[in-house]
Amino acid sequence: MSERNLTMMTDLYQLTMMYGHYVNKTEGEAVFDLFFRKPSGNSTYAVMAGLEQAIDYINNLHFSEEDLTYLRSLNLFDEPFLDYLRNFRFNGDIYAIPEGTPVFPGEPLLRVKAPIAEAQLIETTLLTVINHQTLIATKASRVCYAAGEDGKVLEFGLRRAQGPDAGIYGARAAMIGGCIGTSNVLTGQMYHVPVKGTHGHSWVMSFETELEAFRAYARAYPDSCLLLVDTYDTLRQGVPNAITVFKELREAGHEPIGIRLDSGDLAYLSKEARKMLDEAGFPNTSIFASSDLDEEVIYDLRSQGASIDTWGVGTKLITSENAPSLGGVYKMTAMEKDGVLIPKIKLSENEFKITTPGYKKLYRIYDSRSHKALADLICLDEEEIDTSQPLTIFDPIDTWKRMTLTHYTLRPLLVPVFVRGKQVYQSPALSQIQAYAKLEISYLWDEYKRLRKPHLYKVDLSEKLYELKQRMIKERSACQAEKTE
Repeated sequence: MSERNLTMMTDLYQLTMMYGHYVNKTEGEAVFDLFFRKPSGNSTYAVMAGLEQAIDYINNLHFSEEDLTYLRSLNLFDEPFLDYLRNFRFNGDIYAIPEGTPVFPGEPLLRVKAPIAEAQLIETTLLTVINHQTLIATKASRVCYAAGEDGKVLEFGLRRAQGPDAGIYGARAAMIGGCIGTSNVLTGQMYHVPVKGTHGHSWVMSFETELEAFRAYARAYPDSCLLLVDTYDTLRQGVPNAITVFKELREAGHEPIGIRLDSGDLAYLSKEARKMLDEAGFPNTSIFASSDLDEEVIYDLRSQGASIDTWGVGTKLITSENAPSLGGVYKMTAMEKDGVLIPKIKLSENEFKITTPGYKKLYRIYDSRSHKALADLICLDEEEIDTSQPLTIFDPIDTWKRMTLTHYTLRPLLVPVFVRGKQVYQSPALSQIQAYAKLEISYLWDEYKRLRKPHLYKVDLSEKLYELKQRMIKERSACQAEKTE
């Protein structure tokens, strides 16, 4: 799938704008930031994901003859422009935040600097790739947080995903967010991650009795026997039958894995099943649970003392049911003129939709004693910060909210991915990204990770960048006022 050509997977207006720049001979490079304005659901953060697929997209960016034939049929573009597309390749720079990094509203997840037509074309596909996987990785992170440090979460959502790609890459993103395995075999094959699963209710129903079905499954998988016990009657039939088979396995020299619950009152059933298994001599068997789970349900079940070791989360994870889109945007922040990058800004009556201008970089600030993340700071690219000196940061909206840091370290978050069209970044293995994400999320205080009413993380602007933004707001507002008088 890394060799798929997704060049034509774009909005038509990207191509019409490209043609407009071509006809008008627009020269120079432009800078675009990809960011989101608010996180999904009740989260205060998101988990960056999708960069590997974005890299594949850029590397395979080209128009085939079939593509050009179709574009010609639209009667929107002349032949010289189609010849230009025939030789089109991406020649710009892309910096990005590594996958698995917790990210926050307003921060550039990707920074693109390229000839205007090239930077324009890639907007739609970058957004669909980063928006989707970041959304699912964030949802998975919250589900895994709800499951607790000892809880394990499996991604079970393929059959409810919105199409094959959503199932494949959603499972990949769920692994980044903290899941320990997926039911999706193709994702397992592609990304070398654990695939998990047992049998369904149809297995039990295909035999005359539940006990016969359990015995047949145990014969096939004596060393990995996990039985679904809720087809008929969980506590009066399913669990007792499972215990019977577990005893037979032990007599034959094998130890069972456990049971799975997929319906009913999971808190009550799991506690009762745990008692039955313990009394029968199987205290080490695990109890798996599924059935329309999400972070809120898992949190409530754990608060009720549910005896569940592993959670299989499907529909509500793979679709991010309570927040089905991230809402990332791609906005121009600078345009080259006579070899100089000129900052650009978009204004809005909604202050949260006013963009931050300029060619920027992003720092994460850590407490040098606790190593916890304190805030993120967006600066102009040419700015340098002397970490031997105190650093004062302030809220870019409520500027009276200020904090001076003395014991801190800085880490730049944007790393080079493409330089002059050449890939300079090698994506880590998915297992490495997952480990990195777990570590990075551990640097956040629990107050930022709460499922309900989390504390807002600080994302501030440097004083120089803040002043540039305010000056440009006043200048553009004054210019507009003159035109309307």
